[in-house]
Amino acid sequence: MSIEITVRHLKITHEQADFARAKAERLLAEFPKIEFIHVILDEQRHQYSAEFVVQHKAMPQVEARETCDDLAAAIDLASEKVEKQLRRHREKVVAAHQRAG
Repeated sequence: MSIEITVRHLKITHEQADFARAKAERLLAEFPKIEFIHVILDEQRHQYSAEFVVQHKAMPQVEARETCDDLAAAIDLASEKVEKQLRRHREKVVAAHQRAG
């Protein structure tokens, strides 16, 4: 399970990188079948964007992107969005398993 952080068109502090890594590690803790997480941080026209690309063993690649005036807010919103997608998929799998069993 690896976490990769890519930064484009901006310089970030160690605290910002640690914040993004902490969000990714939280996803790994909640969904142990995640194979890798790629976090892409970018700035264009004074807008920060954060994108989470998550590869999970049991499903296709999941992506979530958010743009905001604040980098931390963009990271937070994107991680929440991808977490919601992963949780929804897990609930569907559990429900299908309960119907079959």
